[in-house]
Amino acid sequence: MLARCLSASLQGLEAHAVTVEVDLAPGLPGLQLVGLPDAAVQESRERVRAALRNSGFRGTLVRVVVNLAPADLRKEGPSFDLPIALALLVASGQLDGPLLNNLWCAGELGLDGSLRPCRGILAIASLAAANKARALVVPTANAAEASLVPGLTVQAASSLEELVNRLRQPKPWPQKQLGMVPESQEHAEEPKHNLPSVLGCSMGKTALALAAAGGHHLLMVGPPGCGKTLLAKHLPQLLPLLTPKEALEITHIHSVAGVLSNTQKLLQGRPFRAPHHSCSAAALLGGGANPKPGELSLAHGGVLFLDELAEFPPHVLNQLRQPLEDGLLLLSRARHKCVFPCQITLVAATNPCPCGWHGDPSHPCRCTQSQRQRYWSRISGPLLDRLDVQLRLERLPAAQLRQAVSQNTSVELTESQSIGAAEVLQARERMLARNPNGISNRDLSAKDLGCIGQVDDNALALWEQVLNCRKLSARSGLRLLRVARTLADLHNQNRVTRAVVAEATCFRSFDSCEN
Repeated sequence: MLARCLSASLQGLEAHAVTVEVDLAPGLPGLQLVGLPDAAVQESRERVRAALRNSGFRGTLVRVVVNLAPADLRKEGPSFDLPIALALLVASGQLDGPLLNNLWCAGELGLDGSLRPCRGILAIASLAAANKARALVVPTANAAEASLVPGLTVQAASSLEELVNRLRQPKPWPQKQLGMVPESQEHAEEPKHNLPSVLGCSMGKTALALAAAGGHHLLMVGPPGCGKTLLAKHLPQLLPLLTPKEALEITHIHSVAGVLSNTQKLLQGRPFRAPHHSCSAAALLGGGANPKPGELSLAHGGVLFLDELAEFPPHVLNQLRQPLEDGLLLLSRARHKCVFPCQITLVAATNPCPCGWHGDPSHPCRCTQSQRQRYWSRISGPLLDRLDVQLRLERLPAAQLRQAVSQNTSVELTESQSIGAAEVLQARERMLARNPNGISNRDLSAKDLGCIGQVDDNALALWEQVLNCRKLSARSGLRLLRVARTLADLHNQNRVTRAVVAEATCFRSFDSCEN
């Protein structure tokens, strides 16, 4: 007897429909899996057999062939345990076949018949909803995540025995509204929108405001303890709340990667990812035999912080060039291609030299000139070209730090600043209202800068002089002009003036790899 059950296989961020076919034929008892299954799917044979036996169902004493169609699509993971078990019950006459009509299933089986959660349920649920599935059956632990997809009936069970008993019941399965996509974010937690309290970092705060207001990539260079990491960690607080569409997309990525911490609701905060400098290219960008999202895609819509930038392997850093430019990562493999979104704000921090003290007035540097050049040569010129805001931070003298702390240990260590969090929010509003399709200043093309950038002629003359004197590339020059446009927004100016361009040049300090 032939039986079928619908499921799905993950490839990148997308789920592809898979039909699980089970056929019983005369021959020696055994279960054979075909259809390009990986090792985890091959092991489903033992899990399904034990789960059926321990759940009180009759085993098969004939030859069993399980086909995962289409046959040219590689399948991985234990999510096929449940559809294989249900199709096997139908094929052996222990469950009525019509009960599985247009019913999608995904879940891992324990040896005792319990249903365990699996990753990527949100992608599978989206595909099931698009195909107008009658219902999606998932383990109880995945039910809330699957229910985030609107218009989909989700049926959950904690064990195979419970699931079969409910399928056999003539009355409708009780439904629970576990977590629908929010129509608005009126009750979402508001971001703090505070600039960090770091003494001696007025330029650093302005650079942080530029990154938050215009989406510009940021590079901070300075000695240890000057506030680079603290500034970077505060950037997500200056970014706006996620829209429902952005929240669903980011939650989808984290679900496929298997790092979704709370499956009861959509992610609301902007992602902040800070991988260690020893991570591989596959961990940073994504990849593997069946490609999964890396840190770059997990930071989509938020901040990717690369601390100790010069310690990352150069071949890993150089692979960031195209994704930073396009906002998309295309991974090509022999069997398939995957597209991962990566609209991020990159924040990088590094020391000026191996010992960390080059340029510090009170701490001598122990590195030679050749050591400093080798250290900076690990960061290529084309990568620096793509970092809009570049500045050097200085360490606060101990006397000023002592004076601030001795006044009141409970007060914030802050200083007067010309740009605050309110100006950042207002600048974003002006930018989104002016730019086509609401894109950020970082993504403005040369044509857009000319049409809507409102750059004065004398500002363009100064900009041309800067390009000639510093010998900047066309990419660096355009990024300098985009930063000037954001500075004008922060200063509540409609036009980019000569003074704004001059200020923008202060945030372009490391176009050469020589420090």
